[in-house]
Amino acid sequence: MLAFTDIEKQKALEIIEDLKHHPVAALLPNDEEKLRRILFDAIEQGSIQRDIFGLNPILRALQTAYIAVDEIGLGRDAIIATLLYPIDSSDFLPWEDWGGVDSILHGLHRVQQLYKKTPAIETENFRSLLLSFAEDMRVILIMIADRVNLMRQIRDTANIAARQRAAEEASYLYAPLAHKLGLYQLKSELEDLSLKYLEHDAYYHIKNKLSATKEARDKYIQDFITPVKEHLEQAGLKFHIKGRTKSIHSIWQKMKKQKCPFEGVYDLFAIRIILDSAPEREKMECWQAYSIITDMYQPNPKRLRDWLSVPKSNGYESLHITVLGPENKWVEVQIRTERMDEIAEHGLAAHWRYKGIKSAGGGIDQWLSAIRTALEAGDDMQVMDQFRMNLYEDEVFVFTPKGEIKKFAAGATVLDFAYNIHSRIGNTCVGAMVNGKNASIRQVLHSGDTVEIMTSNSQHPRREWLNIAISSHARSKIRKALSELQRKEEEAKGERPEAATASSSSGEGSSASVLRRGSGEHSSEPVPVSAASFILHRQGTADSLSLGEERAVFRGIEYTLAKCCHPIYGDDVFGFVTVSGGIKIHRKDCPNAGELRRRFGYRIVQAQWSDKGSGQYDITLRVVGNDDIAVVNTITSVISKEAHTLLRAINIDSDDGLFRGAITVSVDDNTHLASLIKKLKGVKGVRSVSRS
Repeated sequence: MLAFTDIEKQKALEIIEDLKHHPVAALLPNDEEKLRRILFDAIEQGSIQRDIFGLNPILRALQTAYIAVDEIGLGRDAIIATLLYPIDSSDFLPWEDWGGVDSILHGLHRVQQLYKKTPAIETENFRSLLLSFAEDMRVILIMIADRVNLMRQIRDTANIAARQRAAEEASYLYAPLAHKLGLYQLKSELEDLSLKYLEHDAYYHIKNKLSATKEARDKYIQDFITPVKEHLEQAGLKFHIKGRTKSIHSIWQKMKKQKCPFEGVYDLFAIRIILDSAPEREKMECWQAYSIITDMYQPNPKRLRDWLSVPKSNGYESLHITVLGPENKWVEVQIRTERMDEIAEHGLAAHWRYKGIKSAGGGIDQWLSAIRTALEAGDDMQVMDQFRMNLYEDEVFVFTPKGEIKKFAAGATVLDFAYNIHSRIGNTCVGAMVNGKNASIRQVLHSGDTVEIMTSNSQHPRREWLNIAISSHARSKIRKALSELQRKEEEAKGERPEAATASSSSGEGSSASVLRRGSGEHSSEPVPVSAASFILHRQGTADSLSLGEERAVFRGIEYTLAKCCHPIYGDDVFGFVTVSGGIKIHRKDCPNAGELRRRFGYRIVQAQWSDKGSGQYDITLRVVGNDDIAVVNTITSVISKEAHTLLRAINIDSDDGLFRGAITVSVDDNTHLASLIKKLKGVKGVRSVSRS
C-alpha cells in the first residue's frame, strides 16, 4: 500500500491549496472531496504504486497538474484527469460525474498503450501518430507537463538507465512537441535537463563557464542597456528590458556546429526590449525602437530577422537584430511587445488571452495557425480537436512487426504497405496479418494497425492490382513488374519458333520438349524470394559486402555511399539496409552509426573494401582560422601541390575575426586525405581542420 513520507505529504498539501485558489483551475467546491475519496480508495486497494524511479505517483500527478495549469493554461477537466491517471484500474472512476474528463483519461491511456507498442518513438512519424491518436489535444499538453515534471524530479535517482531513457525521450519526442506547440520555456527546460543527464560533463563545463563569467556578463549587459533605456524614454516609449543568457543546450549546439570552444561562442546572451504598446501601435513602435537602437549601434544586416511583418508559422512575432556593442562585441537584440512576449513564452496558453494571430504554414504549423484564427470565436477546446482531426484525416500511420512506423495516405491498402517494404515483397504479396488477423491485399489500413506481410513464390503482379494500390510508389512498381512479365512472355514466344526451327533442321527433340524449354521449365531465371527469406538474408552476420566502384550491385541489391559521412577507400565501413531494400555504406565512426546500431541493428551488414579501383572521392573539409586572405591563399596553394588531390569547390565565410571554410576536394583514398589534413593543420593561422 502506497505510503506518504512527511515531506511528500507537506508538498502535496501545498500544491492542493495552490490549485484550489488558482484562477485558471476553476475547480468546483466538491471536486477536492470526490478526488480525495477516489484516490484513497484506490490506494487502499493497491491500485496506485510508486513508479520505477520510486516517485510517489499522487505527488507527481499533483505537480504535473500544477504545471499544466500555471505554465500551459489548462483548466479543471485536465487537472482531474491528471490526478486520476495514476490509478491502474477503472473501478474507481465514475465517468458520468466528471463531464469532459473521460475523453482526456481515455486519450491518456490510449496513448500510453501506443507508447509501449513501438521502439521507434524518436521518429517524426511517431510524433504525428501521437497527435492523431490523442483524440483530445489536452492529452498531449498533459504529457509534456508530466515529462517536464519528471525531468525535474529524477536528478538523484538510483535508476540511471531509466533516467537515461527518460532524458532521451525528452530530447527527441517531448521537446520537439513543446516547440511545435509554442511552449518555448518548457522546450528549453527539457533540452537543458536532457543535456544534463545525457552529456553530464558538457553540461557542467558550460554551466561552470557561465557562472565564472556571470559578473562580467552582467556588467556588460548593464553598460549596453543604460544608454538604450535613455533614448527609448526620450522617444516616449513604455517598455522594460531584460538580459537573457542563452540556454546551456543552445550554447552546446553552437559549440558543436561551429566546432569551437565555449569562448568561441560570441552571442552568449540576448537583450530583450518589451514594449507596452496598444494593439494598433505594436508594429510602428517596434520599428521605432529598432531605428533608435541601430542609430546607436552598428547593425549586422545579414542577421536581421523580421518575424514582425511575417510571423513564424507557430505564431512567434519579434524583431531580432545583431549590433556591434561596446568593446566591439556583437549583441543580439530582440524587440517585441508584451503580447508577443507572452505568446513567445507560453505558447498556446497565451492564445486564450490574445486572439487574432494569423499566419500561414503547412502541416502541423498550418493546424496551429488555424487554431489561433478559430479561437477568435471563443475558448472552446473542441475547436482545437476539430483542427487536429482535419490535419490527420488524410494520413494513416501503420506499424511493422518490429515497431517501425510507416506513413501512408488515407485509403492505403495492404498492397501499398508491401511495396513500401520492398518491390520483391510487393510482387509476391498474397495477403497479410493485420493486428493478428488474416487480411487480403485489398484491406484498407488504419492508424495504429500492425501489419505483417505474407508472400508466395508463385505469386506475381496482376493488372487489377493497379486498382488496389493507391500510392504512386506501389503503382509504379506494379507497372514495372507487369512490363517485365510482358517482355519475358514475348521473348519466350520468340524463342519457341526459333527452337522449333533449330530442332526440326537438326532432327533433335520432340515438339513437346521444345515447348517445355520454351515455357521456362528449364529456365535459369531467378525465382522471387519470400519476405521471410529476404529478411533472413538481411539479418545474416556472415555476409561481407565487397566494395570496389562507387555504385555496384550486391546480390541484386543496389548500394551507395552515405552522404552523412562520405566514406572513401580505406575507411572502416559497414552496410545499412534501407527501407527501400538498397544498401547505404557508412563509416564506422559516422555520427549516425551509434543510433543506427541501437535502433536498427538487424539491418546492419558487414562491409569491406575489395580493391582500390581508379576512382576518386569527393570530400568536404571544414577549416577554421584567422580571418586573413593570406591564410586562404596558402590553403589553396597547399591543396594544388598535393599529389592525387583536386580542389573542387571552396566556400569561405568570415565572422568576428575568424573565417570558416567548406573546402571540397577529390582524393584517391583516406591515406592521401590524412596527409592533406596534416599539411593544412600546419598552415599558420589555421585553427582546426576536420572532415565533414
